[in-house]
Amino acid sequence: MKLNCTAISAGLVESELFGHVKGAFTGALERRIGRFELADCGTLFLDEVSELPIETQVKLLRVLQEHEFEPVGSNKTTRVDVRIIAATNRNLGEAVRAGRFRSDLFYRLNVFPIELPPLRERRSDIPQLVMFFLGRFSSKFGRKIESVQKDTMDLLMEYSWPGNIRELQNLIERAVVLSQGPVLYLEPAFFPRDSVFRGLDPIKPSDASDARKGRNPAYGSRSSVGTADATLEDIARQHVLTTLDRCGGVIEGPKGAAKRLGLHPSTLRSRIAKLGIDRKSGNSP
Repeated sequence: MKLNCTAISAGLVESELFGHVKGAFTGALERRIGRFELADCGTLFLDEVSELPIETQVKLLRVLQEHEFEPVGSNKTTRVDVRIIAATNRNLGEAVRAGRFRSDLFYRLNVFPIELPPLRERRSDIPQLVMFFLGRFSSKFGRKIESVQKDTMDLLMEYSWPGNIRELQNLIERAVVLSQGPVLYLEPAFFPRDSVFRGLDPIKPSDASDARKGRNPAYGSRSSVGTADATLEDIARQHVLTTLDRCGGVIEGPKGAAKRLGLHPSTLRSRIAKLGIDRKSGNSP
């Protein structure tokens, strides 16, 4: 079972989690079984758990510790055995210090934490995600778009992605809807105004005007990542080659290719070998 804690008003979240009996409140015309009872002997996924009201956090803590609760409006205890998976895009440690999240609940949930870095800190995943979303939305909208222009992939790699993967997904969906050819191309003006790109100035109106004419000075001329038959490995190889070229072949250090790609130097070396890139010639075999 799953529950998005931001999608339910504070007044109804307890009823959604623990259920209620008939007549518990105005509009409670029949008994409702809550998510915990439905998930008995199973798993309940609480998305955006940081948004739960403090009062509900107390009751959630009791369920986690005692494996029991009372439905809203009832004095009958219900016992359950539920595994909890909780997720949030907020820093719960900071929320605890600010008094927005109970420390005892935080430590009870923090049994096996898995931290997923933001997209801007794992840029090597971007080409794979771009091609995944491109395939999904091309199929959804009946478009035949199988490759991405090199300048476009460079833009996607350099963008700061404040909205993380959701922003990337929405951007690719919008791009597919507007695309008129077999190769995806995005102008800098496609991104939000004042967008931040690593090592580049924010997009300005003049840059956007130049981009529409195909001569944006910040991002160069249009070119394609391979052909329409290019594979994900081809795109990854080309991107690594381009980054190595921009960094003068340097892998380590603050201006090295590993830093630019968001990879550990040893990871990048392994990827270079796996992709069959000859660093001496600067080309793949």
